[in-house]
Amino acid sequence: MLKNYLKIAWRNLLKDRQFTVLNLLGLSTGLACALLIWLWVVDERNVDKYNEKDGQLYEVMQNIAHDGEIETTTNTSGLLAKALAAQIPEIEYSTTVVPASWFSNQGIITAGETRMKASRQFVGQHYFDVFTCPFVAGDENKVLSDKRSVAMSSQLAVKLFHTPSNAVGKTIAWSDGEFSGSYQVAGVFKENPASATNQFDLIFNFDLFSEKRPNILKWGNSDPSTFVILKKGTELKQFNAKIENFIAAQSNETDKRYFAVKFSEKYLHDIYKDGKQAGGRIAYVKLFSIIGFFILVIACINFMNLSTAKASRRIKEVGIKKIVGARRGTLVLQYLGESVFMSFLSLAIAIVLMALLLPSFNQVTGKTLDLHFSTGLVVSTLCITLLTGLVAGSYPALYISGFSPAVVLKGKLKTSFGEVAVRKGLVVFQFTLSVIAIVAVTIVYRQVQFIQSKNLGYNRDHVIHFEIPLQFDSANIAAAQSFINEIRKLPGVVSAGSHSHNLNGDHGGISGFSWPGKNPGQDINFANLEVGYGFIQTVGIKMKEGPGFSDDARSFKEIVFNESAIKAMGLKDPIGKTVSFWGQPHRIVGVTEDFNFESLYNGVKPCFFQDYPVGPNISVKIQAGTEKQTIERIRKAFTSFSSGLAFDYHFMDEEYGALYTSENRVSVLSRYFAGLAILISCLGLFGLAAFTAQRRQKEIGIRKVVGASVTNVAIMLSADFIKMVLLAIVIGFPLVAWIMNNWLREFAYRVPVGAGIFVVAALSIILITIITISFQAIKAATANPVESLRSE
Repeated sequence: MLKNYLKIAWRNLLKDRQFTVLNLLGLSTGLACALLIWLWVVDERNVDKYNEKDGQLYEVMQNIAHDGEIETTTNTSGLLAKALAAQIPEIEYSTTVVPASWFSNQGIITAGETRMKASRQFVGQHYFDVFTCPFVAGDENKVLSDKRSVAMSSQLAVKLFHTPSNAVGKTIAWSDGEFSGSYQVAGVFKENPASATNQFDLIFNFDLFSEKRPNILKWGNSDPSTFVILKKGTELKQFNAKIENFIAAQSNETDKRYFAVKFSEKYLHDIYKDGKQAGGRIAYVKLFSIIGFFILVIACINFMNLSTAKASRRIKEVGIKKIVGARRGTLVLQYLGESVFMSFLSLAIAIVLMALLLPSFNQVTGKTLDLHFSTGLVVSTLCITLLTGLVAGSYPALYISGFSPAVVLKGKLKTSFGEVAVRKGLVVFQFTLSVIAIVAVTIVYRQVQFIQSKNLGYNRDHVIHFEIPLQFDSANIAAAQSFINEIRKLPGVVSAGSHSHNLNGDHGGISGFSWPGKNPGQDINFANLEVGYGFIQTVGIKMKEGPGFSDDARSFKEIVFNESAIKAMGLKDPIGKTVSFWGQPHRIVGVTEDFNFESLYNGVKPCFFQDYPVGPNISVKIQAGTEKQTIERIRKAFTSFSSGLAFDYHFMDEEYGALYTSENRVSVLSRYFAGLAILISCLGLFGLAAFTAQRRQKEIGIRKVVGASVTNVAIMLSADFIKMVLLAIVIGFPLVAWIMNNWLREFAYRVPVGAGIFVVAALSIILITIITISFQAIKAATANPVESLRSE
């Protein structure tokens, strides 16, 4: 019987090729999209889960209250890790980390004749007990026993010494500000996997960092990150209650609160508002999971609609089988089997589509996904395919097998109201999703375009950025200053300046200011931007008051605030007044207009500029139209200044765009997936229109004989579908308006959502519907009525 069922299934597929192609195309496209999204979701959920003690690994975060707001940060005091381990018994291990992302530039490593840039992090004792960082050569215990020892990645060791084992015991020269000097390689570690958010080339001892920057060992300073391994069985809620006021017990920092979050969950849950977790990348994971599910649902709906619509062609087959003794259960199994067969045939096509689409999908998502057929992937895919076949074929199987043989063979079977209602309901559901997709994609696209084009209060056009090696001794500082002066004199260079921090959210934070007229108890957390002379002019930040920094500002006695800072302090006529922090007085020499120095998820915060002799990052404003020649001149000057190093530069607008990589990817992916959802819906609509035209063939013939025009017939066939689409629009618009308004609330600056978006979306979906069904409607309306009435 199984062989017979397969033969009948195959013959039915070949008998009606149009419906077969539509079903296969819809299901295979839906499966391919769902599986691609599944691969992406699994990869996102695996980020930072590489550590052996992942279930016990937590990062301590800090809530800082100021001016009625709560700021959440990963930065903590350098004293915290040891203090927690000493006083909280639930902690098994703790460590301090100054991650590579903390630094605004890379350092320079020299081994023999080879020089290259490298990223570094400083770590405290027990780092290797907290994080999984296997060594391939050397001894991890020796790395943190000496401040002049260092560990390097195996990739860097191969580049410098050909093999990891050759690197152990060698001496390297390191150029990195006050940390510059000679270090001995004590070990070589295996790089973190690509799924790790923290990537680095070198590991230094945190004791070295605290020696060079002793302020980091003050409770009022927040710079490094703190990680802990909690003992098994520890309740996170109880642990957080213990550490919440930990800093207040150690110092007078009463405005700060600690709490711990699971380290591997922080990647997806990285947005905090008012001290509470408020979303993050998990929103996109959920979004695309829902999109993948709905695309699969739409494909199943197509299958159900087309299969149910075709049922009337097989009613005599069902009647005869029932008369000769076939039971309903047997028929259900047969038709479910046909559906599953179609589903697995679609899977074969979907795998081919995935293989073809995966390179482009990786390029859009920035991933390195591959079709490795692991046990989990194979089992999951087969289960999804089987479930898809069963769900998609369940209604047609139950519907067809339920026909009464007597009614069927007498030819009295009529389409029930319930059948029509279900079919129309599924079409409305499909196009409701399509309406939501069109509006959502339009709003996401407009928001991303708005972000990219918004006036930030500074000019990032034609500005390039690159790094220079820098040591904090007088000779190196003087050489760096001479280099910047040389850059300023090059043809095509408008201006140049150095900086330590940037305008993309990389900045310090300082509180504890005092100023004239300060209210007792008032404290403001200021963003701290460390820049060299000329940086403000280079990026075009406009001065509202005062001249700005003078040539002798390198005494660190001058300071420039933004408008928001002056308003927050309540200062009148601020130019010339003195403020102080860390016991050092600074004279206000300028107030800039407000500008955005963080992502547009955040509004403008109080900030100030400190002028340093020189910073490790150089920004150069280039005259428009001379970019190629000017960059080549800068390259030659850089090569003379820093022989052996590659000249790596980036345009400032590109770096700004990198802030919204996730949003750009969501915008692109949502356009693709929305287009595919609409395409699959239209395939189903096309099939239903063809089926409707076939079923009403004789009616159309009679209408034409009695005088109906082609236009009248086409409108008659299209009217029902247009009504269903209009109903989908009415249902979809309120839903998508609510969804997108919630998404836009995450941005401090957002594009307005006007009625025009919905009008355009409505017209688009109606036009798509008309185009989809017009071919079948016109084909049926122009057919010769003699052919359809011949059998009568």
